Amino acid sequence: MLEIYDNDRLAAAPADEIGDHLESGKIVKFTTCPIELPADDKLERLREELPRQLKRKNVSYHPEAGRVTGLDDASPVADIAHEVLSAHRDRVTDFLTRTMPTLSTNMRAGTSSFRPLEEKGRNLKPHASNELIHIDAGAYGATNGDRLLRFFVNVNPSVDRVWASKGAFPELFRAYGKAAGLYEDLTPTLERGALGRLRTSTLNGLARIGLPLATVLDSSPYDRVMRKFHNFMKDTPSFQEQDDDYQVFRFEPFSAWMVLTDMVSHASLSGQHALIYTGVLKLAECRKPELAPINILRAAA
Repeated sequence: MLEIYDNDRLAAAPADEIGDHLESGKIVKFTTCPIELPADDKLERLREELPRQLKRKNVSYHPEAGRVTGLDDASPVADIAHEVLSAHRDRVTDFLTRTMPTLSTNMRAGTSSFRPLEEKGRNLKPHASNELIHIDAGAYGATNGDRLLRFFVNVNPSVDRVWASKGAFPELFRAYGKAAGLYEDLTPTLERGALGRLRTSTLNGLARIGLPLATVLDSSPYDRVMRKFHNFMKDTPSFQEQDDDYQVFRFEPFSAWMVLTDMVSHASLSGQHALIYTGVLKLAECRKPELAPINILRAAA
């Protein structure tokens, strides 16, 4: 399930090899972060200050609004967070465009975030907890079947970040789709109806007239099915058990990894200080569309 790239393997990788691994349900790990990281002094300032100033789950830069959320506007590190996260977003976007040119065609680059708190023992509500294994659903608005990519960097200088997984969507849907009640919500197309299209049009209109984050409120039939599966996983203790399908991965300081989080189940068991980039990849650009969750759901319908 883990594909590991050192600098030599990355340099020799043909175009789209890494994208193909992602579509196949692999976690792609880079032993050394393949992009330039923020300056040490700015990272250290964020590591020191953000845990005390966090107002939300993460501190995030939203490019559509050009601003950082999760901090008070008067925060003494607000400007540093904006500089670091916006620059990190640009570097990751450039790396993805060069490394997997087909899959990143027409990609919508989403947020760049910093997670400053220790994941273990945060005592969040189950649906918000990163410690419970889940798949991502409906991040930053309606995806309508487009793919959710996340690129992580462990910027803790001394402690690993530890993940767990129970496999990828195709196998999970076969094993748990009926128990999760997903078949009740399936249609052959999973397309939005007239009311859904009106909702999307309205939210897009609000975004154009000065409320750029309005689009994150959008949804679709596909995204609602995926959210139902996300919640089933987190709400089901038997699913979280450490059985034969349960795998644990460790990501060392300043290593990086990326994964289609709508495809691969995952949990952050422990670790503090990570940079996280989110991009939305077009389903139409997938080289293995038969493995995409929306097409698996359509086939089941």
